[in-house]
Amino acid sequence: MVWSDDFSGGIAWGSKWVGDKSSSYHYGNHNPDDNKLDWLDPGDVTGSNGVATFTAQPSSHTLENGKRAWTTGLLTTEGSSEGFKVRTGDYAETRVKLPSGTGAWPALWTWKDGNGEIDSFEYHPDHPNVLELTNHVTSGSADYADSGAVRPGQWVTIGTHYGANSVDWYVDGRKVYSDGHGVGSNFSAYLILNLSVSAGKYHPAPTGSAPLTMQADCVKVYR
Repeated sequence: MVWSDDFSGGIAWGSKWVGDKSSSYHYGNHNPDDNKLDWLDPGDVTGSNGVATFTAQPSSHTLENGKRAWTTGLLTTEGSSEGFKVRTGDYAETRVKLPSGTGAWPALWTWKDGNGEIDSFEYHPDHPNVLELTNHVTSGSADYADSGAVRPGQWVTIGTHYGANSVDWYVDGRKVYSDGHGVGSNFSAYLILNLSVSAGKYHPAPTGSAPLTMQADCVKVYR
């Protein structure tokens, strides 16, 4: 293991994580172009008893498309003092409690220099038993369905091996998909763990004003 956070000391702001901006977001702290209602607020990620809780809630901000934004939590290694990046050959893993509220859009993914996106998972409660697994660097994607491991309120461990010739995805320690394309030999990118809010184009937007939540109890990287 070369890098990890079990949130036992709360959120390691500055050293491990940044939460107020990401270069993956068009406007730094919000990104309506990607069908998101997000407006990043570090106060929407809290740590207690070894668990990071991400909360999304309606805000007073208005997005460029006129929609009302929701403040929400994001953790990225980009901009932190450690500046940790995963690279070819690494295996990254998180354990999360999947949300249940309509519009919730949690994910563990990577990003650097306008690209570098590998989605360890994306999840939408309107497809309650499905994880979306995607390699945007070269190609490869799958919808992994598992009613036992994947459902609202369920804790699940999701891992990704960034192989040069194949990206491999694991759920609760079992390999569930290999894309056969990989990331090449020179891949590196920052980690992002966040709770987005869907704007409604591909998945339903929130139907009310009740907060949405997701929890995580670790992020680990092995090399």
